[in-house]
Amino acid sequence: MPLKDVTVIINIKKPAALEGLGTPLILAQKAGASTFKIYGDINGVKADFADTTDAYKAAYKALMQGDTSTAKVAIATYDGTEVTAAQALEKYYDEDWYFVSLATGVVADYIAISDVVEGHGFKIAAHTVDSLDDLGTLSAKKYDRTFTMMHDKLEQYPHLALIGGHGSKRVGSITYKFKRLIGVDPAPYDATTLLAIHALNGFAYISKGGQYQTSEGKMLSSEYIDVIHGKDWVKVNMENAIAQLFANNDKISFDDVGIPRIEGEARTILEIAGQQGIIALDEAGQPLYTLTAKNRAGTSAQDRVERHYKGLSFSLELAGAIHEATVYGEMVV
Repeated sequence: MPLKDVTVIINIKKPAALEGLGTPLILAQKAGASTFKIYGDINGVKADFADTTDAYKAAYKALMQGDTSTAKVAIATYDGTEVTAAQALEKYYDEDWYFVSLATGVVADYIAISDVVEGHGFKIAAHTVDSLDDLGTLSAKKYDRTFTMMHDKLEQYPHLALIGGHGSKRVGSITYKFKRLIGVDPAPYDATTLLAIHALNGFAYISKGGQYQTSEGKMLSSEYIDVIHGKDWVKVNMENAIAQLFANNDKISFDDVGIPRIEGEARTILEIAGQQGIIALDEAGQPLYTLTAKNRAGTSAQDRVERHYKGLSFSLELAGAIHEATVYGEMVV
């Protein structure tokens, strides 16, 4: 785990009735020692992986999504004997990436990867399967941090097209439903099959109303991808902002002068989260959140002795997204 002095813990509460955080990591099997490298274009990838390899094809799909493509892709290698894909993922977990996928694998491999991501509680795993049986096996895990698409052509890497083309957009600005994927054919699923996919919290790439689009955008737990992405954005940016406050000052005093400085950094991140569409806005355009900071008198003597301030807390209302609409009208004769 990385060394840090600031930890932000966010629980998502549903009412009853960063940084970009978008870089894909591809885990690819390759002989030799395990390596990690970030590539800025497909030519760089081709220098290390022939264009016939799964690693190259996966990277190509992520990088070739038009004007909104990710600016970089990371590839970590494993030999499959001394080092497994899951072990390589653990080794490079703290490197600069956010979405992780296998260049090729089977459901057991997907589970191993998702188990690692779930254990860390940060970042997202992405897979594509071609059968309801495989989707059901993954769905049973109810992963909070894995999304799984179903498609009849695994070689088209729809999940990498999705995160490559849309994952690097400003966090909070998109939902993962309705997205067009370059180089991916719509799957020929009928309405009954699509309902079965959605019942397992998967989604597909289909033709609807003459438009090619993703049919949903959920994790296997049923939470929406953009909710988890937004949660991680708030967490990492608030941690970094407060950590920089500590690092850039000789001392932040444990009193009613120092505490508001920490509060100010947290408030700035929440305001930005509102501007980006992570936090809902009221009718005046103000983000809907509350931020509470206990003053020195409200903290315990033990915390002051240990120099550990625990008095800052916040709650927020997610902006979410509209995925369906019903319009009522009447005709007068």
